[in-house]
Amino acid sequence: MDNNDILIRLRYALEIKNTEMVEIFKLGGVEVTVPEVLKILTKSDDYEAGNDDQMKCNNDMVDSFLNGFIIFKRGKQEPKPGQLDTPEPSLKKSANVNNLLLKKVKISLALTTEDMLDIFEKAGITVTKGELGALLRKEGHKNYKECGDKFARNFLKGLAIKYRG
Repeated sequence: MDNNDILIRLRYALEIKNTEMVEIFKLGGVEVTVPEVLKILTKSDDYEAGNDDQMKCNNDMVDSFLNGFIIFKRGKQEPKPGQLDTPEPSLKKSANVNNLLLKKVKISLALTTEDMLDIFEKAGITVTKGELGALLRKEGHKNYKECGDKFARNFLKGLAIKYRG
């Protein structure tokens, strides 16, 4: 599942409007216009060079969108004394976007572990608390587990069922 597909599915599941997408990207530190959002949300199996109807979304853009989504849903958090004003980018080159998706959507929608397990259940798969905990751990932790596309797809499907009916 590529980054554009993640944004398409998340937008559908949570019924996010194009203008809200622009605002969310802006809150995350990326300036995009409504026509650019439409290009990002264009479904295609392959992005051909020179095709003006599509815009490839890189890991930094997804990270910025998810950060902006947290701010959009929960408001800007004031830095604690001694804390840096700007957080370090949370996506390294090797990091798995799917794990980040689970973590940041959980934060932005204030989901509990039980809520997330229920979302997976709605999508038709059973996930244990231990498995979910492994997916939400920091990369490098001994119990960290990389989130596959199937898990991410089912999570987004469950979100759509929960929020769209």
